[in-house]
Amino acid sequence: MLSNAVLLALRAIRRTLLRSSLTMLGVVIGVAAVITMVTLGNGATRAVHDQIASLGSNLLMVRPGQRVGPGGGGAPAFREADADAIAAQIGGIRAVAA
Repeated sequence: MLSNAVLLALRAIRRTLLRSSLTMLGVVIGVAAVITMVTLGNGATRAVHDQIASLGSNLLMVRPGQRVGPGGGGAPAFREADADAIAAQIGGIRAVAA
């Protein structure tokens, strides 16, 4: 019974050879595209993770204020005097960059 089904399937493939070939080609291209996208996504995720990890565990970024709504003015940027004040008033800091 199984051999009859296999023979019937092979005859059907042989009758429509072009359609069968194009279907197989489409499946192969589709699977390759999915594998490529998953691999690129994992690589991009890993690259972002590595960049964040390279900043170190002892890095603190301070930003002036927060924007309020779209087009909001926001707070003015830090000046050199602000960076000097942070370095002078907070203990345990090795370096400050404005």
